[in-house]
Amino acid sequence: GNSYRSQKDLSLQRGGISVSGASVTQYGGWIVKVPLSRCQNAMHSHIVSSLEERLSKQIQTFDNKREIFSPLSRQSSCCSNFKLKACKRRHSYLSSAPFSSSYIEQFGLSKRKHRQPEVGKANKFRLCYKSEEYEFAEPNIDKLKSTEVTGEAILLEGNLHQISPWWQQFPKRWVIVLLCFTAFLLCNMDRVNMSIAILPMSQEFNWNSATVGLIQSSFFWGYLLTQIVGGIWADKVGGKLVLGFGVIWWSIATVLTPVAAKLGLPYLLVMRAFMGIGEGVAMPAMNNILSKWIPVSERSRSLALVYSGMYLGSVTGLAFSPFLIHKFGWPSVFYSFGSLGSIWFALWLRKAYSTPKDDPDLGAEEKRLILGGSVSKEPVTVIPWKLILSKAPVWALIISHFCHNWGTFILLTWMPTYYNQVLKFNLTESGLLCVLPWLTMAIFANIGGWIADTLIMQSIGFLGPAFFLTQLSHVRTPAMAVLCMACSQGCDAFSQSGLYSNHQDIGPRYAGVLLGLSNTAGVLAGVFGTAATGYILQRGSWNDVFKVSVVLYLIGTLVWNIFSTGEKILD
Repeated sequence: GNSYRSQKDLSLQRGGISVSGASVTQYGGWIVKVPLSRCQNAMHSHIVSSLEERLSKQIQTFDNKREIFSPLSRQSSCCSNFKLKACKRRHSYLSSAPFSSSYIEQFGLSKRKHRQPEVGKANKFRLCYKSEEYEFAEPNIDKLKSTEVTGEAILLEGNLHQISPWWQQFPKRWVIVLLCFTAFLLCNMDRVNMSIAILPMSQEFNWNSATVGLIQSSFFWGYLLTQIVGGIWADKVGGKLVLGFGVIWWSIATVLTPVAAKLGLPYLLVMRAFMGIGEGVAMPAMNNILSKWIPVSERSRSLALVYSGMYLGSVTGLAFSPFLIHKFGWPSVFYSFGSLGSIWFALWLRKAYSTPKDDPDLGAEEKRLILGGSVSKEPVTVIPWKLILSKAPVWALIISHFCHNWGTFILLTWMPTYYNQVLKFNLTESGLLCVLPWLTMAIFANIGGWIADTLIMQSIGFLGPAFFLTQLSHVRTPAMAVLCMACSQGCDAFSQSGLYSNHQDIGPRYAGVLLGLSNTAGVLAGVFGTAATGYILQRGSWNDVFKVSVVLYLIGTLVWNIFSTGEKILD
């Protein structure tokens, strides 16, 4: 930093040197400002002229460093009355690469040095420069004319030889997306571990198919309770608090599951319901926070990435659960998966904010991008339930979500049992083969996120699973059955670009409430579908289970294509 001092009418400030309208800025030091309108004598005129000459000589072009500077042009003429035409700015000087303070020191303005910060930053913004021409005749100043131009400059701060690492330059909105992705990965890891652990647990505790179905459905009892409540809570207090609560709650419940199972069936049912309470708020909270952080143009891609975390969570849980069970016993699955939530929670508290306005570290440019590309949403104080429930697209969303989740939750909870009992795979093979359908879902969810037509995506998400489930009754080999399952789940993933993004389209201000409503219907499908499958298997076959799912997929397709819309209907 540099400083310049004078005995008379000069003002010192931190910010910029204003000399005859030309601006040069050196952060980290004291700056001279010479207001020409207050120059009343020849001494001040001499100071201004001297500074202009020295600045014009020192600013050069550094081509080898890719730094572009345009020198200030100064026109001057001498006459008997000493006429001075102040410098005119042709271009602002731009820098595309950092440079050290030694370049500024070449101006020759420093009387003393100031300590520079260790880490520098480059801030880019627009500056207005004003150059004015004065005629000095005696001590009086007469203004001839004034011109104003606007330019763009990069003001450099501190020791700019040190460049910020790439992870600090990574867009903050995508940090939020990745944290939500990780939360949903943990969500499904903790959810599907029971579908693998239930096989050795049912042998140890002598549970029949009906009891297994009851245990699997008990998760959805708690999951159902917090869908609407979680959406309202997220819309009022912000998604950060609600999602953080959900993750730490279900993680604790996961760790306590083996203890509850050994105490007795009622304790296990209650603990699974507690786990559902935590996971129930996750989706509305995530939907709320992304609706504030993600511009409309990036919405489908961000949602597809987050929901692919659910599928990869299923992949991870199904792949590692058999290994942990064989090595350490079935309780180890719950202990290991549940403990991961505490790590995520620590990162979430440190990095996440409910809105871009709450984040003090968010760059100005990214904040403008987010706020300019998203719908402004004020905190919701009153929910217009009558208005919301009077809209046909809202009911189309609710019914379609129920039809969709019936088949999805059956495959999520009962697939390992199907592989073990029908296809005769052992525990390890069942877990590993269950990975394939969820892996295809993770891939196709991100593909669907780049395709904007939600009507087509949702139609594929309904009709694709319906078609491939009907083929399961005709296949003769386990390999073909696994392939049909994978194709069914892969098509199901296209729903993430239709069904799960429609809430923000039709009512962005009430996105959390809308998702809570529709997901409540989806959870009811999980409660009834998972329990009903156990009773159907006691009296019928797997073909009967798949037929019910196919019928509901077809109903969902009709309702969605007739009544849904992508236009905003709620303000």
